[in-house]
Amino acid sequence: MKLLLNGVWHCDFQLLEGERIQTGSFRDVISADGSSRFQPEPDRYHLYVSFACPFAHRTILARQLKRLENVISMSVLSPDWGDPNGWIFGNWDNTTPDTVNGCDYLHQVYIKAKPDFTGRVTVPVLWDKKTGTIVNNESADILRMLATEFDAFGNDMLELYPKQLKAEIDQINAFVSGRINIGVYKVGFASSQADYDVAIEQLFDALDTIEARLTGKQYLVSDRLTEADIRLFVTLVRFDVAYYGALNCNLRHLTDYPNLWNYTRHIYHLPNVAQTVKFDHIKRHYYDTYEGMINRRIVPKGPLLDWDAPSLQACH
Repeated sequence: MKLLLNGVWHCDFQLLEGERIQTGSFRDVISADGSSRFQPEPDRYHLYVSFACPFAHRTILARQLKRLENVISMSVLSPDWGDPNGWIFGNWDNTTPDTVNGCDYLHQVYIKAKPDFTGRVTVPVLWDKKTGTIVNNESADILRMLATEFDAFGNDMLELYPKQLKAEIDQINAFVSGRINIGVYKVGFASSQADYDVAIEQLFDALDTIEARLTGKQYLVSDRLTEADIRLFVTLVRFDVAYYGALNCNLRHLTDYPNLWNYTRHIYHLPNVAQTVKFDHIKRHYYDTYEGMINRRIVPKGPLLDWDAPSLQACH
């Protein structure tokens, strides 16, 4: 396990049986209404992200779609999370150095914010240049802040969390988060055959549910792109290229679902979306990083193949 323990980096930390560590996170918010000490301002905040990570991808998309590129700066980490130092800067196309703190590794950014931090070092990270600290490292929070608190500086015509749809968006977010966004990892990281069998059934039942929901629809909620679509898209766009093979989510391909496949391609081709999808980063991350974390003694459920379908006439 890679983590910081009281500000000291460990690349292979092993918990003792029954041991528990109280881990930390950063959960402050930026509020346009003045209720927080963090106010939306141009060139005050900086995003640390990876194109490989679906949770970081949420925030990259929100920044892009809300036209905040010149308002919030961004550093892109390497997809090689398998490095002993965890998330590192540089070494790949479409990555950048740490232009704000000059760090080589993301765990150094965490230590700058909290010298005795204990916990996992994850992306995305929203950094405040003014106070020199991390505002938040929870992707759902950062997505919501970028979607709602920076309208004075970005694309205020795009409402990703409109007031009249909040309840429905929250409901579908909860379903997608637990069953699909996290579901692919429950499948891939299952420690036993029994756990795997339960997880893969739950994942594909959820995909079946969303497939039915999208019948005759372009978006999950109403007739417009919302935060809910961003949260689902970042998982679906990785499904066939990474999760199907690397995480044993191989009962069916995404392309076997007509509505989901059409939905994912539709969002991919919306303006400014495709440029945020880096398949080389995604493949590198999943096929290299997690190899030692997956139980290869588990027998995959799929793929489902119709062996009783009539064969084609042989050509002569």
